[in-house]
Amino acid sequence: MVDPKSGNLSKKTCLFVGHMSKTPALDLLLHELSLATPGGYAIGLHIRYVSPLIMVNTYPEEWQEIYTSKVYGLRDPTLAWGLSHIGVRRWSAIGLPDPFGILREAAEYGLVFGMICSTGPLSSRTICGASRADREYSDEEMQHIQRIVQRMHDLSIPPTKLSRAQIEALRCIADGDRHAAAAARLGISESAFKARLTSARQKLMARTTAEAVQRAKEYGLI
Repeated sequence: MVDPKSGNLSKKTCLFVGHMSKTPALDLLLHELSLATPGGYAIGLHIRYVSPLIMVNTYPEEWQEIYTSKVYGLRDPTLAWGLSHIGVRRWSAIGLPDPFGILREAAEYGLVFGMICSTGPLSSRTICGASRADREYSDEEMQHIQRIVQRMHDLSIPPTKLSRAQIEALRCIADGDRHAAAAARLGISESAFKARLTSARQKLMARTTAEAVQRAKEYGLI
């Protein structure tokens, strides 16, 4: 249900649309989350400026299409609850109006019952929605999902600093230098320059150098 990226959900199931490659630890937690959410889930980790560091969605593709085309991310009461509260709540108990009938329409695609989990400061909020078709989530199940989400949130906290070498390499790319030119500018080999970019991407949890540069700018690191 929840889309922490203003309604722009992926059209593919279980796709990372944020700026992070999967790691073994996150893979394991995502597996735990999938086992705990028989109807699927959507999670946005460390949402900043309406964009999550990581976004994973396993809801039915048909529902993702509907949610995106109707821009439900701007109207979803479950997302509104997650942005204004910390904790867990069943969809049926959020107590917010749903004038567009999003919850009712979601039920037509198998998302009959569900819960919302929110953690972290508003400047770096993590929000997860989870569904099932057969019954409401129990208190124990919601607490279990909350623990998983909290561990994912803690594991994926963005870095607060980069090494001098990483900063120099990213700045060269930000200035428009190609690898060979950047290496010459820094007085190192091209392979050494690429190694610096690789370490910067890993530190910033980015899939591409362009994403790493963008994240470094967003975090005020370059």
